[in-house]
Amino acid sequence: MKNRRKTKEVRIGSLSIGGEEPIAVQSMTNVFTRDVDRCVGQIIQMVEKGCELVRVAVPTREDTIVLGEIIRQVEVPIIADVHFHFQRALEAVEAGVAKIRLNPGNIDDRGQVEEVIAACRANGVAIRVGVNQGSIRQRGNEREGKEDLVGLMVDKLTEYVRIFEDNQFDNLVLSAKCHDAAGTIAVNRAISEKFDYPIHLGVTHAGTIQTGSIRSATALGALLAEGIGDTIRVSLAGDPRAEIEVAWEILTSLKLRERKGPELIACPTCGRTEIDLLEIVDKVKKALDDIKSPVTVAVMGCVVNGPGEAAEADVALCGGKDKAAIYRRGQFVTTVSAERAVDVLMDEIRKYVIEHG
Repeated sequence: MKNRRKTKEVRIGSLSIGGEEPIAVQSMTNVFTRDVDRCVGQIIQMVEKGCELVRVAVPTREDTIVLGEIIRQVEVPIIADVHFHFQRALEAVEAGVAKIRLNPGNIDDRGQVEEVIAACRANGVAIRVGVNQGSIRQRGNEREGKEDLVGLMVDKLTEYVRIFEDNQFDNLVLSAKCHDAAGTIAVNRAISEKFDYPIHLGVTHAGTIQTGSIRSATALGALLAEGIGDTIRVSLAGDPRAEIEVAWEILTSLKLRERKGPELIACPTCGRTEIDLLEIVDKVKKALDDIKSPVTVAVMGCVVNGPGEAAEADVALCGGKDKAAIYRRGQFVTTVSAERAVDVLMDEIRKYVIEHG
């Protein structure tokens, strides 16, 4: 894996990104921001999953007027997502957000942008300039094709960044997102060569948990392996906690962050499997939600690869015909019935966590 490219360090509330800082995980709420209780509740759940930056939508004055109340109730930097109305950005800054997201495809009046810059400078607020394929395409229908799209996105980003540099504002994060992995990889390679600002990575409208995870892992994994990227979001339809899980899996798989919670390993099953492994894996995954310590758990379906995998795990279960063997650090502990397997496995996991702090 290549060394991370050198970028400027940008402060976002209590968190810094870029420079030598770890790659940060962020996500976005999917409830109305003006519904304060639901919004705060979702943010707390996201933080518990490992979210380090939370973005909220502020399309209306109803949303920005409650931002201050939300910020006071949570312990994570809040980013205001602004698309069409620069006034929402000014209101969000006044409310105390740590960062503003602006879309140059939707707000391109220089005077309005400079008002936002002045407010952010005065309040120590960072700005992410986020270019999306959809909004850019609407303004560049005369240029078609993947290569032209990349060029169009880079041109628009360059044009927008020039406004900030003319105003001596460099507390900037850049992003460029496409609907597909190939486009996302291409455009982020291009902007990483052109700018030294931190880059936020993501695939826009990635899709369901299954397809979106694959597209995001393909794009983000390739870029991160090349040393490109300072913060990431995995965009998935549904519960944002799934986004956070996938983001951490990408980072820990590349050894870019240390795992904060359990790691579950499961075999793919085959004709040797004589136990309902999928049901066991599902039960173990749910039970591990209560475990917050880093522990590696293996759930294997047969005695061929099971004991070998068990040796690499902290705690493991190896299935047999209507029974399962439990291991700790490769050492056999006991054999139990399939019905008791998950309960006994979880008991051993809890013992291991207590013994290892």
